[in-house]
Amino acid sequence: MSTHGRIPFFLDLTGRVVVVVGGGAVAAAKLDALLRAGARVQVVAPEIQPRIASLDVRLVRRGFLPEDLDGAWLAVAAAPPEINREVARAAEQRRVWVNAVDDPPAASAFAGGVLRRAGLTIAISTSGQAPAVAGLLREALEAVIPEEIEAWIDEARAQRRSWKAEGVPFERRRPLLLQALNRLYDDRMAGAS
Repeated sequence: MSTHGRIPFFLDLTGRVVVVVGGGAVAAAKLDALLRAGARVQVVAPEIQPRIASLDVRLVRRGFLPEDLDGAWLAVAAAPPEINREVARAAEQRRVWVNAVDDPPAASAFAGGVLRRAGLTIAISTSGQAPAVAGLLREALEAVIPEEIEAWIDEARAQRRSWKAEGVPFERRRPLLLQALNRLYDDRMAGAS
């Protein structure tokens, strides 16, 4: 499968409808992240796990219908492959992105391994071809991202406000940020000794 034409984005799903097709463990695994993102989730499946039913989601206990995607911003196909392909066709007709769990041919959006720490989000994708590799890389990054990343982000935020106010050109900002972060590091090392 070619990965040409793909570009990574982070989606703001706050208040937006996301339709999850499937009511089993695979669907359940996707729900926490969608709900944390503030999505209005609708789950469509003939059978729905009790854990899913206990969440703040709209439940539709029946098979998938193409019109289930009307008004959706994103679809998650977490059903058997033949249903995932129905979801993909309906999504394509409606210009809705679809993440088909473990079914790359039925997907137009791919989730990846995600690391979140102190306002930093790093996502790694293999375009659905090797999700275990993305997971391993996420774990490796967890080990090397410094614990003080929150201080780095706070410093970068403060520097950015200053640069914007002063009209500092983009090409000068990265060296200035490195200098500021080096000062943070030097201050930390001086405090540790």
